[in-house]
Amino acid sequence: MTSVANRKPLPLKIALWTFVVIWLMMAAFPFLWTLWGSFKVELDFFSIADWTNALTGENTERTHGSPFTGAGYEGAWVQKGFLRNVLNTAVICVFVVCTSLTIGTLGGYALSRSGYKYVFWLLIIALMFRALPQITLVSGYLPAFFQYNVWGFLPTAIIVLVAINQPFTLWMLHSFFESIPKELDESAKVDGCTQFQAFRRVIIPVMWPGVITTGLFSFLLAYNDFAVTSMILNEDNRTMVPQIAAFLGTTQTEGNVMFAVASVVSATAPLFVLVLFFQRQIVSGLTAGAVKG
Repeated sequence: MTSVANRKPLPLKIALWTFVVIWLMMAAFPFLWTLWGSFKVELDFFSIADWTNALTGENTERTHGSPFTGAGYEGAWVQKGFLRNVLNTAVICVFVVCTSLTIGTLGGYALSRSGYKYVFWLLIIALMFRALPQITLVSGYLPAFFQYNVWGFLPTAIIVLVAINQPFTLWMLHSFFESIPKELDESAKVDGCTQFQAFRRVIIPVMWPGVITTGLFSFLLAYNDFAVTSMILNEDNRTMVPQIAAFLGTTQTEGNVMFAVASVVSATAPLFVLVLFFQRQIVSGLTAGAVKG
């Protein structure tokens, strides 16, 4: 009886699957089209005379002897040294995530277990700070960075990104800690643990889905950031997103636009792999913080 009751009518199934297929096509089309175009030359992918050149690769075949070419990737990675920008991004992401999670877990746990009324106002102030546009925060940092000659370096960008990201991390982890019963801490203390030992041995293992979810959002903030890194880092220390913008800003040089297209594909592909790899932890982390135990 249950299986019959839960069985959906055939027209509803068709409508649902049609909607899913159309939605997936619309969501995936921008990336697939960019991926396809990254193996063309600029005259084909951005053809004004005939848009079908982006499909057939007429000018690409005339230039390289094949409808597809890796000239965009070779130009970005070999000629322009995009690998350096990738490494800069990796360094910033690792330090931003590790620092944000360390401060966020300790601060979120302390606030969730505190009985003082100022906790609410601290969180509100943190939320107000996070709501400010990043460009206004960076403009306030710049005079000091110029004065102390620390502008242009990766550690400077890491400090600013951690400061911008920390209120969000604190809010998320605080909500996750609030969902964990305080009885776990008390039971650990009865068994002889100190407060920090209870945090490290009992609470953190339960909190892993929330930590992974928060860490992923912190990673995306640092990975996709443009405003902070473009204003604080010099040309030698650029991350991927400002470098892509630099490619697009030199459209008068033939081929640089295709360097940007190839770089966009190179920067986007790891995000798909990351989300697919951590999808279970992301879902369980997002739902774990929604129910208070």
